[in-house]
Amino acid sequence: MPTHGSLSKAGKVRSQTPKIQGTSKKNSAPRRRARRNFEKRIILQRKAGQNWSR
Repeated sequence: MPTHGSLSKAGKVRSQTPKIQGTSKKNSAPRRRARRNFEKRIILQRKAGQNWSR
């Protein structure tokens, strides 16, 4: 059974890709996050999770 690629070529693209330094991500303030959760839950009446419909 033929294979799709030889093991000698494994990881070729990743090793050629230049390394980019990651940026630090800042979380929103707890009060702002709570307010946003309140707006989603109470005002927009969205259900928990990824269910955006009513």
